[in-house]
Amino acid sequence: MMHRLLLIAVCAAAVLTAADDSLVVRSDLSGMVDKYLTQIAELDWRARDEALAAIHDAAGVHARQKYIRETILNEIGGLPKRTPLNARVTGTLQRDGYSIEKVIYESQPRFYVTANVYVPASGSRPFSAVLGTAGHSDLGKAYDVYQRTWIRLVKRGFLVLAMDPPSQGERFQYVDSATGKSRVGAGVREHNIAGAQCFLTGTNLARWEIWDGIRGIDYLLSRPDVDPKRVAVIGNSGGGTQSAYLAALDPRLAAAVPSCYITSWKNLWTAPGPQDAEQDFAGFIRDGLDFSDFLVSFAPRPIRMLTATRDFFPIQGARATFAEASRLFNLIGAEDKVGFFEYDDTHGWSKPRREATAAWLERWLHDRKDDGAEPEFSTNAPAELNCTRTGQVATSLGGETVHSLNLALAERMLAHRKALKASPAEIRKLVSERLHLASTRGAPTANEIGSVARTGYRIDKLTFETEPGIVVPALLFVPEKAHTRTAATILLDPRGKLVAAQNSEVESLVRQGRIVLIPDLRGWGESAPPKGKSGYAGDWQMAMRALLVGKNMPGMQTYDALRAYDYLAARPDVNPARITIRGAGDGALIALFSAVVEPRLHLSPSPVRTYMEAVKEETPTDLAATILPGVLADFDVVDLNRVVKSSPNKRN
Repeated sequence: MMHRLLLIAVCAAAVLTAADDSLVVRSDLSGMVDKYLTQIAELDWRARDEALAAIHDAAGVHARQKYIRETILNEIGGLPKRTPLNARVTGTLQRDGYSIEKVIYESQPRFYVTANVYVPASGSRPFSAVLGTAGHSDLGKAYDVYQRTWIRLVKRGFLVLAMDPPSQGERFQYVDSATGKSRVGAGVREHNIAGAQCFLTGTNLARWEIWDGIRGIDYLLSRPDVDPKRVAVIGNSGGGTQSAYLAALDPRLAAAVPSCYITSWKNLWTAPGPQDAEQDFAGFIRDGLDFSDFLVSFAPRPIRMLTATRDFFPIQGARATFAEASRLFNLIGAEDKVGFFEYDDTHGWSKPRREATAAWLERWLHDRKDDGAEPEFSTNAPAELNCTRTGQVATSLGGETVHSLNLALAERMLAHRKALKASPAEIRKLVSERLHLASTRGAPTANEIGSVARTGYRIDKLTFETEPGIVVPALLFVPEKAHTRTAATILLDPRGKLVAAQNSEVESLVRQGRIVLIPDLRGWGESAPPKGKSGYAGDWQMAMRALLVGKNMPGMQTYDALRAYDYLAARPDVNPARITIRGAGDGALIALFSAVVEPRLHLSPSPVRTYMEAVKEETPTDLAATILPGVLADFDVVDLNRVVKSSPNKRN
């Protein structure tokens, strides 16, 4: 049904555009928001470059390391408390020169992590150990390429704990019990659904991945056959992401090798752009962080970044990041502890990078020079490695999911949100701060593009600049016999003004003598983002770019709506005391925010999904456009409605 409605809306917009091209205001605004956000990012990168250039000694490096760790922890919402692991072995496989223990542990109560422990059959105990983090494969730890890494290492005398991250392997979060497969798509799709909800609690999907890894290290250190001073973390792609995060946050690690992840945001920003939710921390670029900080935080311990020249994680960024990190390693006398390996191929843990992984670990954990050569050997059928009876935690054990854990956190936050004990004025301030609204207001200068005559009214095509770099195109419906100081209505529709303009309600309002303004707030209609890259939607990437630089789409669009109000209020033919705002879809939320922040603005209420409802939904749709990080610590829609109802203005 949802797809049918979407098709109808798209077709309606297409028909209107085709039938009335005269209502198009600007045709060159696609990508405008991304360009605006890029300008902000460039200022942040410049400030970061200056901050790093000012580091000239070991003390400066140590201060930087402290800042990195504290900032990352703040951006992901901190970490959970340690609880019993309740680790258990559900089976063992005997193989040539090693065994595989099937282990399940609880990183949090009833949040089950499935893992395989590869144990050498011979060698001196305790063994050096490796935590292996799986990249984006539906098979997780059991993916053939990853198995080759684990097996080669165990044959070299390393004990390896290979774990499934959420949404991969045996840990699909949205399981179809009949098929055992993900109902929404394993890996990326699951990550972004759950990840979008995590933002609303001020956390990040990475928080749960990181904690799974930290508890995996706890498990390794609990084993008598593991040397606690020789534990490393490795991973490729999404596993490269996890291993980089763990390197930054767990001081017990002795070595690290992230593969096919490290680049620089300057290079990744547009090609291909932001990707999974766990790779986008709110405020990361604003706070002056970049990929090299994952490396720097690990110094003076040995860390080696592995790259591919034709990766979608740009090689130019990887090279620049290595140079940047190397300088800081040198300042603390650890120039040999940061390594760089590149190979001319595409993304993946290919044999050259697997060999480079083994060589680095041999050097630093076994004090042995070795090229890491990998011979041919057989791997295991994925099902053989299952730790659960059905091959999925959800159907074997049940337990918690990222969704349920985040929901429990949201419920605790909502029960203690600041708005509960705040006055309407204090809530308005909370909203302004959470939206990051600029204090600058006033009537923007309108640029009139042209006018279209209709029976009984005209449609003015205009644009106004709400802030440097942001142009809002709009349609202004003016009655032929408009009274001086007449009432006005602002209509907000995320499908764009061309769709909204065909609504019969618009003509009805105009014929009643009201002036109607339909703006394309940034990211809507004529300034909608271009199609995204690498399978990520344009609106998702736009929202993630906003979060990275400390902005958010609802805040920026609310500011545009407020400037639209300022424009109308300054018109001589509009009564500023009789301006109403209403929205459709996500536009209703922007209308509500606007009416809260601007008490003189009347609200014509429309249904608004609360943020708590968005967190409760198991698989919410179209959440990217309304993400407001940490919102539930401050308020929810019910609090905003209370403010509007307390306003002396009456709805009209």
